[in-house]
Amino acid sequence: MDVIRPSSFMWGTAFALSLLLGGCVDSAAPLLSDAKPVLGPTVRLHGYTMIEGQASGPEVGTFRWDGAQYRVVGRPTFDVAAFTAIAFAGDDLIVQAKSSRPKIKGIEYGLAHKLADGIYQMSAIDEADADEATRAKFCTGGGSSSCRVATSEALLAFARATAAKPFRIGSLAIVAKHGR
Repeated sequence: MDVIRPSSFMWGTAFALSLLLGGCVDSAAPLLSDAKPVLGPTVRLHGYTMIEGQASGPEVGTFRWDGAQYRVVGRPTFDVAAFTAIAFAGDDLIVQAKSSRPKIKGIEYGLAHKLADGIYQMSAIDEADADEATRAKFCTGGGSSSCRVATSEALLAFARATAAKPFRIGSLAIVAKHGR
């Protein structure tokens, strides 16, 4: 396997691994469109959960582009059925992912930040990072989280709030190419 040399869109693809933490902001359906197969037709992701400076893992999954998103192939060791990554700001990407856990309904979101070629720091987009006015304006009930959003405007407001906070490491992701 080769480590993929990331393009500007790749940083967040590994973000799907950060959703191991559980999404803090979710939606009933994907809110971001125009995703591209920035990792090629097939990709293998290795994720490591970070707690108090200690890493555990790896969690491993292989995903194949189906024309609209990366879908899991086989049986991953983490709970992501499908994901896309969309450029956000600087080295950050927003990743929207569908969980493979039946109790998680809808789409979960997170941020990925590039640390080095093929290595990303992952964190869920957290409604607690936004001020009360933003939460009151955009959070609705329902879903698997305490903050379900309905528009891309709402998602971007929470993503900006999370990006403005000191980056909390939830996981590390290594992106490895697994096919041509």
